[in-house]
Amino acid sequence: MLILYRVYQILIALPLLLAATIIASVLTILSAVLGFKAGSYYPAHVWAKLWCWLNFVRVTVRGHQNVDRKTSYVFVANHQGAFDIFSIYGFLGHDFKWMMKVSLRKIPLVGYACYRAGHIFVDRSSAAAVRRTMEEAEKRLKGGASLVVFPEGARTWDGHMRQFKKGAFQLAMEFNLPLVPVSIDGAFDVMPRTARLPRPGHITLTIHKPIPPVATAEERNETMRLTADTIREALPERFR
Repeated sequence: MLILYRVYQILIALPLLLAATIIASVLTILSAVLGFKAGSYYPAHVWAKLWCWLNFVRVTVRGHQNVDRKTSYVFVANHQGAFDIFSIYGFLGHDFKWMMKVSLRKIPLVGYACYRAGHIFVDRSSAAAVRRTMEEAEKRLKGGASLVVFPEGARTWDGHMRQFKKGAFQLAMEFNLPLVPVSIDGAFDVMPRTARLPRPGHITLTIHKPIPPVATAEERNETMRLTADTIREALPERFR
């Protein structure tokens, strides 16, 4: 069956998804040029769902009732694999901006579309670059946007969560925004960091209750610990 699935992926799914990627990127860029704010989210939202559907990846979401679509949040999620992006973009149900690695800016067309959509490229090459990244994030938050951040910084190698970096938590503190933990389960089995093609599977997003804003560095550090524990508790035993 896996052989048939791979033939389907190569001959049908991947060509369709390549076309969808180009169309979504062009629509996003045109929307930005023409000033249509909704165009920064909805083309990629549909594109992400197509990636899941055409690869036979089912996504279940729990906890939509925990967040208000009109409220700005800093969403913080664990990073199991490449399909984390598709599952969140397609099924979170909240307009947001990504904080993503600066290397993704170099992807032809897609990188420019992300830039025009207002996503934030995280550059850790120097202290000055980090400062510019934080300033850009501040502009987005001042404009009422929500952010989605993978505080581990990169995908896990073994399914277990890596240590969190404090940037997202610092932003939430500085802008007095609630922080929402999101647990992603199943993406590691669909397409781990070492895989080149996905497998069919089932991903579950668990949107936890928001954590109120904090005011001090000590409280921020405690929120980091609480967020990591909350995300981890919704994962299967083998990844805790």
